[in-house]
Amino acid sequence: MIEVEHIHKIYPTRAGDRVVLKDVSFTLDRGEKLGVLGRNGAGKSTLARLLSGAERPTSGRIEQGMSVSWPLAFGGAFQNALTGLDNVRFISRIYKQDYQRNIDFVADFTELGLYLREPVRSYSQGMRARLAFAVSMIIEFDCYLIDEVSAVGDARFHERCEVELFQKRADRAMLIISHDPEYVRNHCSRFAVLHQGDMVFYPDFEQAYDRHLRILHGEA
Repeated sequence: MIEVEHIHKIYPTRAGDRVVLKDVSFTLDRGEKLGVLGRNGAGKSTLARLLSGAERPTSGRIEQGMSVSWPLAFGGAFQNALTGLDNVRFISRIYKQDYQRNIDFVADFTELGLYLREPVRSYSQGMRARLAFAVSMIIEFDCYLIDEVSAVGDARFHERCEVELFQKRADRAMLIISHDPEYVRNHCSRFAVLHQGDMVFYPDFEQAYDRHLRILHGEA
């Protein structure tokens, strides 16, 4: 289980402190899929980074009772000067994985071809996301953080993501962030809406989506 207790996240800016998350609390159990809706800049990706440990909350506590991935569409963990192959080799050593087995999977899944031998800094956003997703699949986690993975790649990439995540790893916990409401509806059992730092939970998708639409239309 992941326990999030009264977390606040504040970023200092020239115009003053920007409060991104205000007193957010929830739990995420094994096998549970939580979908988070919110407009751009609402704090969804910040929440994912906090859960992954890439950032710390300004206050509050996050207790990780299971292993947690990095955000799957997030390429920030890569060393840009290294090639895709070298990044896979490095991560394989950290997690004590079989490098050759891993690189075979990554090469097949990403279909990056010769680009795997090029520095990651030369990759497009979509290429980085494909590499980040594939690397996330070679390391088994109890909880996967899925940050707008449906926004990158082609139909074939999305189909392969579906198989890896929702068929082969159907028993894992997931936090799913997406601007695609159908993606959230189809894959989640709990729903939340982030707005002005507040995170409100809904057991029903239609209630969450209605709230999300009212926010987008300036009615909330």
